[in-house]
Amino acid sequence: MATRARATDGKVTKAQAEARTRKTEVDNKVRRYDPAETRTRVLEAAYLLFGTRGYASTGTADIAAQADVSEGSIFYHFGSKRALLVELGKLHGLKIIAAMQGDDRLEDVTFTASLNRCFDFCEVNNVWEKSRSCSEQGAERKIHKQNPEAEPFFHAAKETVVAWTRAHLEAVLAKQGITNVRPDITSNLIFSAVGEAMHLYFEPDTTAEMKAHIRSESIRFCDAAAGLSSFQPRQD
Repeated sequence: MATRARATDGKVTKAQAEARTRKTEVDNKVRRYDPAETRTRVLEAAYLLFGTRGYASTGTADIAAQADVSEGSIFYHFGSKRALLVELGKLHGLKIIAAMQGDDRLEDVTFTASLNRCFDFCEVNNVWEKSRSCSEQGAERKIHKQNPEAEPFFHAAKETVVAWTRAHLEAVLAKQGITNVRPDITSNLIFSAVGEAMHLYFEPDTTAEMKAHIRSESIRFCDAAAGLSSFQPRQD
């Protein structure tokens, strides 16, 4: 044993050399991006993978590979996978908001425009395993049963979208001179109602005709909730 130890003194084994090479490759990747870009790459990679593979089937190593960064950088920037979920929820909410508002000024966005854009966004963006809902409502019934740990995502997304909805309502109500509506309450009610509409919209057996009705009823409900119109019988 002593002879073998002396034979390897001062020498680098093949395994050690390979390990150092791998570490150097990882270090080079970390140095390739500045902190802001690394953070952005991790968020976008996680958003993509959680949306296509699901939360439970995606590990931090998968995210690191997709983002082309070291796995350690994920924990450096976010602390934990759960904390990463919160940031992803905010990101998802911001993506929905960008879709709903488009290039319009906040006070000029109608529910006809914003809700149709939201439905269109959700048609394209398949988020979180077997559900494609834009909101916590409806989707959470499926997701939380499968992955309770995903709750931070939905909570953060909800807070982000509700905050925008409130600001939108305040701007519209001020423009229209409407003073008898509480934006703080109404924004939460609208979020819940639209969430239920999304749940119905993405049921497997929902027909194209029913989807059109769900969109129109959602718009009519939100207009009425904001005091912009009264409920009228649907025209078939």
